[in-house]
Amino acid sequence: MNATISADADLADVDRVLAGDVRAFEGIVRRWQGPLINLAWRYCRDRGRAEEMAQEAFLRAWRGLSHWRRESSFSTWLFALAANVYRSELKRFPTETLPLEAAPEPACFATQHSELAAQLSHDAVHRAVLALPLRYREPVILFYFHEMDVATAAATMGLPQGTLKARLSRARALLRQRFPRLETEYAAMEVSALKTEKEAVN
Repeated sequence: MNATISADADLADVDRVLAGDVRAFEGIVRRWQGPLINLAWRYCRDRGRAEEMAQEAFLRAWRGLSHWRRESSFSTWLFALAANVYRSELKRFPTETLPLEAAPEPACFATQHSELAAQLSHDAVHRAVLALPLRYREPVILFYFHEMDVATAAATMGLPQGTLKARLSRARALLRQRFPRLETEYAAMEVSALKTEKEAVN
């Protein structure tokens, strides 16, 4: 859905809910259920728990709808609220993860199996990110996995943009320190992919 159309639909549904039409909240749930579950899954890597966490986020949004000040988009407010719910949930019942030092580094991959290599490396990066301390893990999840820009990710976490950038930088440094081969593997796979594309064109 176009972002402008979505924002207009969000605003209309919020106004209808606040005016007493409780069924209008269903439109908000339909638009944002998938993204909120996906975000929750990035935090906990458990589909069932992610659905429960997203449900709790919608419940909090329902109760706090009148507190949206409309200084930012509804989606930014909703994701910030959801991130707070997920963060609190993980503090209450932490996800069991390996220490970063114990997370296995991906082995070298054969270039002829580039698709499998990409998937294995992708999974290894996810495991490594989950092993980061939460203060560094959350910015990576929002910025890289959920594809938020710096401003939106910072607003979601309630942080200044400079602080978010610093945490992203520190997270990248930790990952490079623990997994020095990841960058070279991704670079090699990108070169291989470009070569394949050129051969296909020719």
